[in-house]
Amino acid sequence: MIDLRSDTATRPTPGMRAAIAAAIVGDEQKREDPTVLELERRGADLLGQEEAVFLPTATMANQIALRILSEPGDDLLAEANSHVLIYEHGGPAVHSGLVMRPLEGRAGRFTPEQVRAALRRQSVVSVENSHNSSGGRVWPPAALQELAADCRALGARVHLDGARLANAAVASGVAPADLGRHFDTVTLCLSKGLGCPLGALVAGSSELMAEARSGKFLFGGAMRQAGIVAAAGLYALDHHLDRIADDHRRARVLAEGLHAAGVPVDLEQVETNFVQIDLGRLGLDRSEALERLRNQGVGLSVTIHPTVLRAVTHLDVSDDDIDRALDAIPQALGVLVRA
Repeated sequence: MIDLRSDTATRPTPGMRAAIAAAIVGDEQKREDPTVLELERRGADLLGQEEAVFLPTATMANQIALRILSEPGDDLLAEANSHVLIYEHGGPAVHSGLVMRPLEGRAGRFTPEQVRAALRRQSVVSVENSHNSSGGRVWPPAALQELAADCRALGARVHLDGARLANAAVASGVAPADLGRHFDTVTLCLSKGLGCPLGALVAGSSELMAEARSGKFLFGGAMRQAGIVAAAGLYALDHHLDRIADDHRRARVLAEGLHAAGVPVDLEQVETNFVQIDLGRLGLDRSEALERLRNQGVGLSVTIHPTVLRAVTHLDVSDDDIDRALDAIPQALGVLVRA
C-alpha cells in the first residue's frame, strides 16, 4: 500500500529508533530528564521564543496555549476551517471557556481588517500555518508578521498553530523562528513531517511557559521518563528538517502528473506536501473513490470538503511510490490518460 493518507503515517526511521534506544532519561515531571530539557531548549530557539514545553500532542499544545492566553468568556478568532475550530472537539470552549468565532478565509488566510471588524471583547487570534483544510496552504511571511502586529495593536493576543510550521518555513524559504517570533505562543507537531512517533512543543515567553508547565499537569500531559520520545524529536531536528523539501517536491511531481492525466487537481493549491483531488468533477462519491483506490494499492483520505480527497507526502513516500501512484490513481478513478 502506498500510504498517502497523512504525514501522521510516518514511522520512526532506523536512526531515530537507535536514538530512542540510547536516550538518557530522568523524571520529566521534576524537570530532571536531560533529553527533554535539551529538546525544549532547541525547540525554543527553533521557534524564535524564550522557552518551550514538551507535550504529548499538538492538540494539547494548542489547548494549553489558548488557555494561558485568555480568560473565560474571551473570544477566539480563527479561520473557519482551522484545526482549533474543526478538529479539536470544542476544546477552546470546554477547556478555556472561549467563544469560538470563525473568520471566513481564503487559502486558510484572513486579514487584519477582518479581525478589526470582528473584535467586540478581549480576544485571542489563532493562525494556522501551514493550513490543513485548505490543502497545506502557506501564509506569506510578510502577511503573517503584519497580522500579528495588527492584532497586538488592537489588544488581541496571537497564537500560531504551527503543527506543520516546518513545512511552512521550507515552502517560504525562511527559518521557523522568522515565523514564530511574532506570536505570543507557537506550537509545533513532531509527529507529522518531522517523522516522530509522537510529541509536540509549545513555545513562548518565560512567563507564559511557566503557566504552560502548570497547564501540562492540568491537561494530563506531564510524563516521567519522557526522554525516550524526546530523543526522537532531537533526532528529527538534526535529520528531518531539511528533507521536508523532498516531500514538497514529490507532492509537486504527483500533482503535475495527476493534472496531466486528467485528474482534477488545482496546481495553484499545491504549496507544501498536500495534493487535493476534487471528485465532484468525476461524478464519484468519496466512499466509492476510496474503495477503488484501496483496490489499486493507494491510500488517500477525506477532507472537510465533501467532494475532495487528499494525498499527503511524507518521509515514508519515495520517488518510486510517486511513480506508481501516478499510474494507480488515474486507473482507480477511471480517468483516461491524455495522449
